[in-house]
Amino acid sequence: METTSSSFLPSDAATILPADLPGSAYGADRDPPRPVAKSDRIQAIDLIRGLALLGILMMNIKNFGFVWSGFMTIVKNPASTDFYTLAVVDTAFAGTMRALFSMLFGAGMILFLTNKPETESGPTVADYYYRRLLWLVLFGVFNAYILLWPGDILYFYGLCGMLLYPFRRLKPGWLVVMALVCIGANYLRNDLWYSNMRENRAGYLEAVKLEKAHKKPTAKQLAAKTAWEKFQKNFKPDPKREAKLIKERRSDYGTVFTSLIPNNSGSESWGVYFGSWDMLSMMFLGMALLGWGFFSNKLPTSTYATTLLIGYGLGFPLSWFFFQSSFVDWLQDAGKVIDTYRVDPFQLYDVRRALLALGHASLLLLIYRSGVVPWLMKSLTAVGQMAFTNYLMQSIICTLFFHGYGLGYYGKLAYHELYYVVAGIWVFQLIVSPIWLNFFRFGPFEWLWRSLTYWKPQPMRIRKNTEPETVAGS
Repeated sequence: METTSSSFLPSDAATILPADLPGSAYGADRDPPRPVAKSDRIQAIDLIRGLALLGILMMNIKNFGFVWSGFMTIVKNPASTDFYTLAVVDTAFAGTMRALFSMLFGAGMILFLTNKPETESGPTVADYYYRRLLWLVLFGVFNAYILLWPGDILYFYGLCGMLLYPFRRLKPGWLVVMALVCIGANYLRNDLWYSNMRENRAGYLEAVKLEKAHKKPTAKQLAAKTAWEKFQKNFKPDPKREAKLIKERRSDYGTVFTSLIPNNSGSESWGVYFGSWDMLSMMFLGMALLGWGFFSNKLPTSTYATTLLIGYGLGFPLSWFFFQSSFVDWLQDAGKVIDTYRVDPFQLYDVRRALLALGHASLLLLIYRSGVVPWLMKSLTAVGQMAFTNYLMQSIICTLFFHGYGLGYYGKLAYHELYYVVAGIWVFQLIVSPIWLNFFRFGPFEWLWRSLTYWKPQPMRIRKNTEPETVAGS
Protein backbone atom coordinates (compact mmCIF):
# COMPACT_ATOMS: atom_id res chain seq x y z
CA MET A 1 0.00 0.00 0.00
CA GLU A 2 1.40 3.27 0.98
CA THR A 3 4.89 3.63 2.33
CA THR A 4 6.41 0.78 4.25
CA SER A 5 8.24 2.97 6.68
CA SER A 6 11.29 2.57 8.81
CA SER A 7 13.10 4.75 11.29
CA PHE A 8 16.50 5.82 12.55
CA LEU A 9 14.97 7.21 15.73
CA PRO A 10 16.95 6.51 18.89
CA SER A 11 15.15 4.22 21.28
CA ASP A 12 14.26 7.00 23.70
CA ALA A 13 13.10 9.53 21.08
CA ALA A 14 9.51 10.65 21.39
CA THR A 15 9.59 13.40 18.81
CA ILE A 16 11.28 14.12 15.52
CA LEU A 17 13.10 17.42 15.68
CA PRO A 18 14.11 19.54 12.68
CA ALA A 19 17.76 18.69 13.37
CA ASP A 20 16.95 15.05 12.73
CA LEU A 21 15.89 15.79 9.16
CA PRO A 22 18.07 15.87 6.04
CA GLY A 23 20.42 18.72 5.39
CA SER A 24 21.40 19.58 8.94
CA ALA A 25 24.50 17.54 9.73
CA TYR A 26 25.44 15.49 6.71
CA GLY A 27 28.50 15.86 4.55
CA ALA A 28 29.64 14.65 1.19
CA ASP A 29 31.49 11.73 2.71
CA ARG A 30 28.28 10.03 3.83
CA ASP A 31 26.92 7.01 1.96
CA PRO A 32 24.05 7.79 -0.43
CA PRO A 33 20.48 7.20 0.75
CA ARG A 34 19.33 3.59 0.74
CA PRO A 35 16.70 1.37 2.37
CA VAL A 36 17.31 1.04 6.09
CA ALA A 37 18.10 -2.01 8.15
CA LYS A 38 15.38 -4.33 9.33
CA SER A 39 16.46 -3.80 12.92
CA ASP A 40 15.70 -0.08 12.55
CA ARG A 41 12.06 -0.56 11.55
CA ILE A 42 9.32 0.55 13.91
CA GLN A 43 7.39 -2.67 14.36
CA ALA A 44 4.33 -0.89 15.72
CA ILE A 45 3.92 0.98 12.43
CA ASP A 46 4.11 -2.25 10.43
CA LEU A 47 1.63 -3.80 12.85
CA ILE A 48 -0.93 -1.00 12.47
CA ARG A 49 -0.40 -0.95 8.73
CA GLY A 50 -1.08 -4.68 8.61
CA LEU A 51 -4.39 -4.12 10.39
CA ALA A 52 -5.30 -1.29 8.00
CA LEU A 53 -4.33 -3.35 4.96
CA LEU A 54 -6.57 -6.25 5.94
CA GLY A 55 -9.32 -3.98 7.20
CA ILE A 56 -9.58 -1.89 4.05
CA LEU A 57 -10.58 -4.99 2.10
CA MET A 58 -13.78 -5.08 4.15
CA MET A 59 -14.77 -1.80 2.52
CA ASN A 60 -13.31 -2.47 -0.93
CA ILE A 61 -14.94 -5.86 -1.37
CA LYS A 62 -18.36 -4.32 -2.03
CA ASN A 63 -16.91 -2.40 -4.99
CA PHE A 64 -15.12 -5.47 -6.27
CA GLY A 65 -18.17 -7.70 -6.41
CA PHE A 66 -21.48 -6.15 -5.31
CA VAL A 67 -24.08 -4.35 -7.41
CA TRP A 68 -25.03 -0.95 -6.00
CA SER A 69 -28.80 -1.50 -6.19
CA GLY A 70 -28.39 -4.37 -3.76
CA PHE A 71 -27.98 -1.84 -0.95
CA MET A 72 -31.48 -0.55 -1.61
CA THR A 73 -32.82 -4.02 -0.91
CA ILE A 74 -30.65 -4.48 2.17
CA VAL A 75 -31.77 -1.30 3.95
CA LYS A 76 -35.39 -2.24 3.42
CA ASN A 77 -34.83 -5.52 5.31
CA PRO A 78 -33.26 -4.58 8.67
CA ALA A 79 -33.77 -8.08 10.08
CA SER A 80 -31.65 -9.74 7.38
CA THR A 81 -28.14 -11.16 7.74
CA ASP A 82 -27.01 -8.76 5.03
CA PHE A 83 -28.24 -5.76 7.01
CA TYR A 84 -26.53 -6.88 10.22
CA THR A 85 -23.30 -7.40 8.27
CA LEU A 86 -23.60 -4.00 6.64
CA ALA A 87 -24.37 -2.28 9.95
CA VAL A 88 -21.40 -3.82 11.77
CA VAL A 89 -18.89 -3.25 8.98
CA ASP A 90 -19.95 0.29 8.15
CA THR A 91 -20.36 1.42 11.76
CA ALA A 92 -17.07 0.02 12.99
CA PHE A 93 -14.81 0.29 9.95
CA ALA A 94 -16.13 2.56 7.17
CA GLY A 95 -13.42 5.13 6.45
CA THR A 96 -11.32 4.13 9.46
CA MET A 97 -8.89 1.83 7.67
CA ARG A 98 -8.27 4.37 4.94
CA ALA A 99 -7.81 6.99 7.65
CA LEU A 100 -5.08 4.82 9.21
CA PHE A 101 -3.48 4.31 5.79
CA SER A 102 -3.42 8.06 5.23
CA MET A 103 -2.03 8.74 8.71
CA LEU A 104 0.72 6.16 8.21
CA PHE A 105 1.48 7.55 4.77
CA GLY A 106 2.10 10.96 6.34
CA ALA A 107 4.22 9.37 9.05
CA GLY A 108 6.08 7.41 6.38
CA MET A 109 7.03 10.61 4.59
CA ILE A 110 8.78 11.85 7.73
CA LEU A 111 10.48 8.50 8.26
CA PHE A 112 11.67 8.35 4.67
CA LEU A 113 13.35 11.74 5.04
CA THR A 114 14.69 11.25 8.57
CA ASN A 115 18.49 10.86 8.72
CA LYS A 116 18.84 10.39 4.99
CA PRO A 117 22.30 11.83 4.18
CA GLU A 118 22.74 14.46 1.48
CA THR A 119 25.66 14.07 -0.94
CA GLU A 120 27.47 16.68 -3.02
CA SER A 121 27.01 14.63 -6.17
CA GLY A 122 24.09 12.58 -7.30
CA PRO A 123 20.39 12.87 -6.46
CA THR A 124 19.32 14.74 -3.35
CA VAL A 125 16.99 13.31 -0.73
CA ALA A 126 14.20 15.41 -2.26
CA ASP A 127 14.97 13.82 -5.64
CA TYR A 128 14.59 10.36 -4.16
CA TYR A 129 11.40 11.42 -2.39
CA TYR A 130 9.68 12.79 -5.48
CA ARG A 131 10.97 10.00 -7.68
CA ARG A 132 9.42 7.55 -5.24
CA LEU A 133 6.06 9.33 -5.37
CA LEU A 134 6.07 9.57 -9.16
CA TRP A 135 6.56 5.82 -9.33
CA LEU A 136 3.70 5.43 -6.84
CA VAL A 137 1.45 7.44 -9.17
CA LEU A 138 2.38 5.09 -12.02
CA PHE A 139 1.71 2.07 -9.84
CA GLY A 140 -1.73 3.56 -9.21
CA VAL A 141 -2.34 3.85 -12.94
CA PHE A 142 -1.19 0.23 -13.28
CA ASN A 143 -3.60 -0.86 -10.53
CA ALA A 144 -6.53 0.96 -12.13
CA TYR A 145 -5.95 0.30 -15.82
CA ILE A 146 -4.10 -3.02 -15.90
CA LEU A 147 -5.29 -4.81 -12.77
CA LEU A 148 -8.69 -3.12 -13.38
CA TRP A 149 -9.39 -1.97 -9.84
CA PRO A 150 -11.35 1.32 -10.09
CA GLY A 151 -11.02 1.96 -6.35
CA ASP A 152 -7.24 2.47 -6.44
CA ILE A 153 -5.76 4.99 -3.99
CA LEU A 154 -2.06 4.77 -4.89
CA TYR A 155 -2.50 7.38 -7.61
CA PHE A 156 -4.01 9.87 -5.18
CA TYR A 157 -1.51 9.12 -2.42
CA GLY A 158 1.37 9.77 -4.81
CA LEU A 159 -0.05 13.16 -5.79
CA CYS A 160 -0.98 14.18 -2.24
CA GLY A 161 2.42 13.09 -0.95
CA MET A 162 4.06 15.62 -3.24
CA LEU A 163 2.34 18.38 -1.28
CA LEU A 164 3.67 17.19 2.09
CA TYR A 165 7.37 17.86 1.55
CA PRO A 166 7.30 21.62 2.38
CA PHE A 167 5.66 20.78 5.73
CA ARG A 168 8.19 18.16 6.82
CA ARG A 169 9.75 20.37 9.52
CA LEU A 170 6.54 21.60 11.13
CA LYS A 171 6.01 20.82 14.79
CA PRO A 172 3.16 18.42 15.64
CA GLY A 173 0.88 21.20 16.88
CA TRP A 174 1.08 23.05 13.57
CA LEU A 175 0.56 19.81 11.67
CA VAL A 176 -2.71 19.35 13.57
CA VAL A 177 -3.66 22.89 12.52
CA MET A 178 -2.98 21.92 8.90
CA ALA A 179 -5.16 18.82 9.34
CA LEU A 180 -7.98 20.99 10.68
CA VAL A 181 -7.60 23.40 7.76
CA CYS A 182 -7.98 20.51 5.31
CA ILE A 183 -10.99 19.17 7.21
CA GLY A 184 -12.47 22.67 7.18
CA ALA A 185 -11.98 22.94 3.42
CA ASN A 186 -13.68 19.59 2.98
CA TYR A 187 -16.56 20.70 5.21
CA LEU A 188 -16.97 23.92 3.24
CA ARG A 189 -17.05 22.11 -0.09
CA ASN A 190 -19.61 19.61 1.19
CA ASP A 191 -21.69 22.36 2.80
CA LEU A 192 -21.89 24.23 -0.50
CA TRP A 193 -23.11 21.06 -2.21
CA TYR A 194 -25.66 20.34 0.53
CA SER A 195 -26.94 23.93 0.53
CA ASN A 196 -27.49 23.66 -3.21
CA MET A 197 -29.37 20.39 -2.70
CA ARG A 198 -31.54 22.01 -0.03
CA GLU A 199 -32.36 24.89 -2.36
CA ASN A 200 -33.31 22.49 -5.14
CA ARG A 201 -35.39 20.43 -2.74
CA ALA A 202 -37.21 23.53 -1.42
CA GLY A 203 -37.83 24.80 -4.94
CA TYR A 204 -39.14 21.39 -5.96
CA LEU A 205 -41.60 21.28 -3.04
CA GLU A 206 -42.79 24.82 -3.74
CA ALA A 207 -43.25 24.09 -7.45
CA VAL A 208 -45.22 20.90 -6.75
CA LYS A 209 -47.42 22.74 -4.26
CA LEU A 210 -48.18 25.50 -6.77
CA GLU A 211 -48.87 23.01 -9.55
CA LYS A 212 -51.34 21.15 -7.35
CA ALA A 213 -53.07 24.46 -6.73
CA HIS A 214 -53.15 25.03 -10.53
CA LYS A 215 -50.73 27.93 -10.25
CA LYS A 216 -47.63 28.52 -12.35
CA PRO A 217 -44.26 28.19 -10.56
CA THR A 218 -41.54 30.77 -11.17
CA ALA A 219 -38.68 30.04 -13.54
CA LYS A 220 -36.37 29.62 -10.54
CA GLN A 221 -38.74 27.11 -8.93
CA LEU A 222 -39.06 25.16 -12.18
CA ALA A 223 -35.28 25.04 -12.54
CA ALA A 224 -34.97 23.77 -8.97
CA LYS A 225 -37.71 21.20 -9.63
CA THR A 226 -35.92 19.96 -12.74
CA ALA A 227 -32.59 19.71 -10.88
CA TRP A 228 -34.13 17.76 -7.99
CA GLU A 229 -35.99 15.35 -10.29
CA LYS A 230 -32.76 14.74 -12.21
CA PHE A 231 -30.99 13.95 -8.93
CA GLN A 232 -33.74 11.53 -7.92
CA LYS A 233 -33.64 9.83 -11.31
CA ASN A 234 -29.86 9.40 -11.19
CA PHE A 235 -30.04 8.24 -7.59
CA LYS A 236 -32.52 5.46 -8.27
CA PRO A 237 -31.29 2.12 -9.62
CA ASP A 238 -31.49 1.64 -13.37
CA PRO A 239 -32.17 -2.07 -14.06
CA LYS A 240 -31.06 -1.84 -17.69
CA ARG A 241 -27.86 -0.04 -16.83
CA GLU A 242 -27.04 -2.48 -14.04
CA ALA A 243 -27.79 -5.50 -16.23
CA LYS A 244 -25.34 -4.07 -18.77
CA LEU A 245 -22.77 -3.52 -16.01
CA ILE A 246 -23.09 -7.10 -14.73
CA LYS A 247 -22.73 -8.48 -18.26
CA GLU A 248 -19.63 -6.39 -18.87
CA ARG A 249 -17.96 -7.33 -15.57
CA ARG A 250 -18.55 -11.02 -16.26
CA SER A 251 -16.99 -10.74 -19.71
CA ASP A 252 -13.44 -11.04 -21.06
CA TYR A 253 -10.55 -8.77 -20.07
CA GLY A 254 -10.95 -6.47 -23.07
CA THR A 255 -14.62 -5.85 -22.34
CA VAL A 256 -14.00 -5.15 -18.66
CA PHE A 257 -11.10 -2.84 -19.56
CA THR A 258 -13.21 -0.86 -22.04
CA SER A 259 -16.16 -0.58 -19.65
CA LEU A 260 -13.95 0.78 -16.86
CA ILE A 261 -12.18 3.45 -18.94
CA PRO A 262 -14.79 6.18 -18.23
CA ASN A 263 -14.93 5.22 -14.56
CA ASN A 264 -11.17 5.20 -14.03
CA SER A 265 -10.41 8.34 -16.02
CA GLY A 266 -13.22 10.18 -14.28
CA SER A 267 -12.27 9.09 -10.78
CA GLU A 268 -8.61 9.97 -11.29
CA SER A 269 -9.58 13.50 -12.32
CA TRP A 270 -12.50 14.55 -10.12
CA GLY A 271 -11.18 12.32 -7.32
CA VAL A 272 -8.13 14.56 -6.93
CA TYR A 273 -10.42 17.48 -6.17
CA PHE A 274 -13.00 15.65 -4.08
CA GLY A 275 -10.63 13.32 -2.25
CA SER A 276 -7.44 15.29 -1.68
CA TRP A 277 -8.66 17.30 1.33
CA ASP A 278 -9.84 14.05 2.90
CA MET A 279 -6.48 12.33 2.46
CA LEU A 280 -4.30 15.33 3.26
CA SER A 281 -6.07 15.94 6.57
CA MET A 282 -5.28 12.42 7.78
CA MET A 283 -1.72 12.57 6.42
CA PHE A 284 -1.00 15.74 8.39
CA LEU A 285 -2.54 14.14 11.47
CA GLY A 286 -0.35 11.07 10.99
CA MET A 287 2.77 13.24 10.77
CA ALA A 288 1.78 14.90 14.06
CA LEU A 289 1.05 11.58 15.78
CA LEU A 290 4.45 10.23 14.76
CA GLY A 291 6.09 13.34 16.15
CA TRP A 292 4.33 12.77 19.47
CA GLY A 293 5.43 9.12 19.55
CA PHE A 294 1.95 7.60 19.10
CA PHE A 295 2.74 5.40 16.11
CA SER A 296 6.20 4.49 17.35
CA ASN A 297 4.67 2.90 20.49
CA LYS A 298 6.48 5.29 22.82
CA LEU A 299 3.57 6.67 24.84
CA PRO A 300 2.51 5.34 28.27
CA THR A 301 0.01 2.50 28.35
CA SER A 302 -2.44 4.81 30.12
CA THR A 303 -2.34 7.18 27.13
CA TYR A 304 -3.28 4.42 24.70
CA ALA A 305 -6.02 3.21 27.06
CA THR A 306 -7.43 6.74 27.32
CA THR A 307 -7.28 7.18 23.55
CA LEU A 308 -9.10 3.87 23.16
CA LEU A 309 -11.88 4.90 25.55
CA ILE A 310 -12.32 8.33 23.97
CA GLY A 311 -12.05 7.02 20.42
CA TYR A 312 -14.62 4.29 20.94
CA GLY A 313 -16.76 6.17 23.47
CA LEU A 314 -17.35 9.06 21.08
CA GLY A 315 -16.66 7.35 17.78
CA PHE A 316 -19.16 4.50 17.94
CA PRO A 317 -22.26 6.61 18.82
CA LEU A 318 -21.34 9.14 16.12
CA SER A 319 -20.68 6.35 13.65
CA TRP A 320 -24.01 4.67 14.33
CA PHE A 321 -25.85 7.95 13.80
CA PHE A 322 -23.79 8.54 10.65
CA PHE A 323 -24.65 5.08 9.31
CA GLN A 324 -28.36 5.54 9.96
CA SER A 325 -28.70 9.08 8.61
CA SER A 326 -26.13 9.20 5.82
CA PHE A 327 -26.63 5.68 4.52
CA VAL A 328 -29.81 3.90 5.58
CA ASP A 329 -32.12 6.94 5.65
CA TRP A 330 -30.43 8.49 2.63
CA LEU A 331 -30.96 5.39 0.51
CA GLN A 332 -34.58 5.08 1.57
CA ASP A 333 -35.56 8.74 1.19
CA ALA A 334 -32.87 11.35 0.46
CA GLY A 335 -35.49 14.07 0.40
CA LYS A 336 -36.55 13.33 3.95
CA VAL A 337 -32.95 13.56 5.16
CA ILE A 338 -32.53 16.96 3.50
CA ASP A 339 -35.85 18.13 4.97
CA THR A 340 -34.81 16.97 8.46
CA TYR A 341 -31.20 18.18 8.75
CA ARG A 342 -30.10 21.72 8.04
CA VAL A 343 -26.50 20.48 8.12
CA ASP A 344 -25.51 17.40 6.17
CA PRO A 345 -24.99 14.45 8.57
CA PHE A 346 -22.06 13.48 6.34
CA GLN A 347 -20.12 16.32 7.99
CA LEU A 348 -19.49 13.89 10.86
CA TYR A 349 -17.45 11.65 8.56
CA ASP A 350 -13.95 12.91 9.30
CA VAL A 351 -14.53 13.24 13.05
CA ARG A 352 -16.03 9.79 13.51
CA ARG A 353 -13.47 7.99 11.37
CA ALA A 354 -10.50 9.71 13.02
CA LEU A 355 -11.83 8.80 16.48
CA LEU A 356 -12.43 5.17 15.53
CA ALA A 357 -9.13 4.89 13.66
CA LEU A 358 -7.21 6.03 16.75
CA GLY A 359 -9.33 3.70 18.87
CA HIS A 360 -8.49 0.75 16.62
CA ALA A 361 -4.78 1.61 16.61
CA SER A 362 -4.73 2.03 20.41
CA LEU A 363 -6.48 -1.29 20.96
CA LEU A 364 -4.01 -3.06 18.68
CA LEU A 365 -1.01 -1.49 20.44
CA LEU A 366 -2.41 -2.46 23.85
CA ILE A 367 -2.79 -6.06 22.66
CA TYR A 368 0.73 -5.92 21.26
CA ARG A 369 2.11 -4.69 24.58
CA SER A 370 0.22 -7.35 26.53
CA GLY A 371 2.01 -10.15 24.69
CA VAL A 372 -1.26 -11.90 23.88
CA VAL A 373 -1.50 -13.82 20.57
CA PRO A 374 2.14 -13.13 19.59
CA TRP A 375 1.74 -15.28 16.46
CA LEU A 376 -1.04 -12.99 15.22
CA MET A 377 0.98 -9.87 16.01
CA LYS A 378 3.92 -11.31 14.09
CA SER A 379 1.75 -12.15 11.10
CA LEU A 380 0.07 -8.73 11.10
CA THR A 381 3.48 -7.08 11.24
CA ALA A 382 4.62 -9.12 8.24
CA VAL A 383 1.45 -8.18 6.35
CA GLY A 384 2.19 -4.52 7.10
CA GLN A 385 5.81 -4.85 6.07
CA MET A 386 4.59 -6.19 2.72
CA ALA A 387 1.59 -3.85 2.56
CA PHE A 388 2.32 -2.59 -0.95
CA THR A 389 2.50 -6.12 -2.34
CA ASN A 390 -0.50 -7.26 -0.31
CA TYR A 391 -2.60 -4.31 -1.48
CA LEU A 392 -1.92 -5.06 -5.15
CA MET A 393 -2.37 -8.76 -4.42
CA GLN A 394 -5.90 -8.00 -3.19
CA SER A 395 -6.62 -6.31 -6.51
CA ILE A 396 -5.29 -9.30 -8.44
CA ILE A 397 -7.18 -11.89 -6.38
CA CYS A 398 -10.49 -10.02 -6.29
CA THR A 399 -10.60 -8.99 -9.94
CA LEU A 400 -9.81 -12.57 -10.96
CA PHE A 401 -12.51 -13.86 -8.61
CA PHE A 402 -15.25 -11.45 -9.66
CA HIS A 403 -14.52 -10.57 -13.30
CA GLY A 404 -15.44 -12.75 -16.25
CA TYR A 405 -11.84 -13.43 -17.33
CA GLY A 406 -11.52 -15.19 -13.97
CA LEU A 407 -14.31 -16.93 -12.04
CA GLY A 408 -17.00 -14.38 -12.91
CA TYR A 409 -18.66 -14.01 -9.50
CA TYR A 410 -19.53 -10.34 -9.93
CA GLY A 411 -23.03 -9.72 -8.57
CA LYS A 412 -23.58 -13.39 -7.67
CA LEU A 413 -22.89 -13.33 -3.93
CA ALA A 414 -25.15 -12.03 -1.18
CA TYR A 415 -23.62 -9.13 0.72
CA HIS A 416 -22.64 -11.17 3.78
CA GLU A 417 -21.11 -13.84 1.53
CA LEU A 418 -18.58 -11.30 0.28
CA TYR A 419 -16.93 -11.53 3.67
CA TYR A 420 -16.20 -15.21 3.20
CA VAL A 421 -13.94 -14.04 0.36
CA VAL A 422 -12.44 -11.39 2.66
CA ALA A 423 -11.72 -13.99 5.36
CA GLY A 424 -10.06 -16.29 2.83
CA ILE A 425 -7.76 -13.52 1.60
CA TRP A 426 -6.94 -12.53 5.18
CA VAL A 427 -5.89 -16.08 6.06
CA PHE A 428 -3.82 -16.35 2.89
CA GLN A 429 -1.96 -13.10 3.47
CA LEU A 430 -1.43 -13.73 7.19
CA ILE A 431 0.17 -17.08 6.37
CA VAL A 432 2.14 -16.20 3.25
CA SER A 433 3.60 -12.83 4.36
CA PRO A 434 5.73 -14.08 7.29
CA ILE A 435 6.84 -17.10 5.30
CA TRP A 436 7.96 -14.90 2.41
CA LEU A 437 9.90 -12.58 4.72
CA ASN A 438 11.80 -15.52 6.15
CA PHE A 439 13.56 -15.80 2.78
CA PHE A 440 13.34 -12.35 1.21
CA ARG A 441 14.05 -8.82 2.36
CA PHE A 442 11.10 -7.29 0.54
CA GLY A 443 7.77 -8.18 -0.93
CA PRO A 444 8.05 -8.34 -4.74
CA PHE A 445 6.39 -4.99 -5.34
CA GLU A 446 8.31 -3.37 -2.46
CA TRP A 447 11.51 -4.59 -4.10
CA LEU A 448 10.47 -3.17 -7.46
CA TRP A 449 9.42 0.16 -5.96
CA ARG A 450 12.66 0.59 -4.01
CA SER A 451 14.81 -0.49 -6.94
CA LEU A 452 13.09 2.10 -9.13
CA THR A 453 13.34 4.77 -6.42
CA TYR A 454 17.10 4.33 -5.92
CA TRP A 455 17.57 3.39 -9.58
CA LYS A 456 19.56 0.39 -8.47
CA PRO A 457 18.45 -3.23 -7.97
CA GLN A 458 18.11 -3.94 -4.26
CA PRO A 459 19.37 -7.23 -2.81
CA MET A 460 16.35 -9.47 -2.46
CA ARG A 461 17.23 -12.80 -0.88
CA ILE A 462 18.26 -13.03 2.77
CA ARG A 463 21.64 -14.72 3.25
CA LYS A 464 21.79 -15.95 6.81
CA ASN A 465 24.84 -14.88 8.87
CA THR A 466 26.74 -13.58 5.85
CA GLU A 467 25.57 -10.02 5.34
CA PRO A 468 23.56 -7.37 7.19
CA GLU A 469 19.91 -7.13 6.36
CA THR A 470 18.52 -4.00 4.75
CA VAL A 471 14.94 -5.09 4.74
CA ALA A 472 12.03 -2.91 3.79
CA GLY A 473 13.20 0.56 4.46
CA SER A 474 11.51 3.70 3.26
